Amino acid sequence: MVEIEDTFCEAFDGLFSRILITAKDEKRLKRAAYGTTALPSTVFGKSEGGIEKWLSIEETLDGRKGVIIQIWVNYGKKAKDKLEYELGWRIRQGILVVPSTSVFNALFSNEKIDVMEKVGHCGDGYEYVEKHFGREVINIPIMMPEFRIERYLGYKRGVAGGNIWLMCETEDAAIEAGDRAVEAISKIDGVITPFDVCSAGSKLETNFPEIGPTTNHPYCPTLRDKIGNSSVPEGVNYIPEIVINGTSLDAVKEAMRTAISSVGGVEGVIKISTGNYGGKLGKYCIYLRDLV
Repeated sequence: MVEIEDTFCEAFDGLFSRILITAKDEKRLKRAAYGTTALPSTVFGKSEGGIEKWLSIEETLDGRKGVIIQIWVNYGKKAKDKLEYELGWRIRQGILVVPSTSVFNALFSNEKIDVMEKVGHCGDGYEYVEKHFGREVINIPIMMPEFRIERYLGYKRGVAGGNIWLMCETEDAAIEAGDRAVEAISKIDGVITPFDVCSAGSKLETNFPEIGPTTNHPYCPTLRDKIGNSSVPEGVNYIPEIVINGTSLDAVKEAMRTAISSVGGVEGVIKISTGNYGGKLGKYCIYLRDLV
């Protein structure tokens, strides 16, 4: 049994879109999926993304291999405008430029973004709209020779920032446990892990605000004997973090529960904890012991 610390994480509201990418083959599909969801940047006022699940040819609209991804922005004033902008550049530079790709809506919501302005006009006025698979699709002439994207992409409010910390004795244990947790979470519908296995948890306050969040120094193992307020337990030398965003609070909780269960048999995992900022970060408090 691995010790579960009696603490909670603080999750918060976010705005997200959920889209389906299809492509001619797996190589092109992976390139588009990984490129579009790379570089989580919500801490810099931009967006973050992640892969929710891979789809077979039987599960997609056009009978090609596919993948569901999510793109997120922080919730607040003008969040919809921010999401529209961020979706635009991630689709233009991450998917449109990859040969044979198409994009379809995968979130059935009453709230939708019209992507004509931010993506459709990549056709420089030569783009046109027609029906495909019963949906309104923009055809953008490109050199491969066209890119198709569903004109209206749904968006809604979700819950971001759920997380677990895996306090480990060795690097091998940290990598194995992190990989197991991410793999287990990938089987839960509606959730993503935007950082995969994250090696650098951050904190709210910083001595260098110009560069954004800085290291959570009380939880840096190499600082345990150098600072007076270290919170790293004896024997713990590595603390990977798994961050989870989901379509609902229940989805995030289920992902955290599944991740905790998945690492129980990994030798070298000493304790499971989570990021706690004294209630300053988010309104959703998820207690680890309630999950298990």
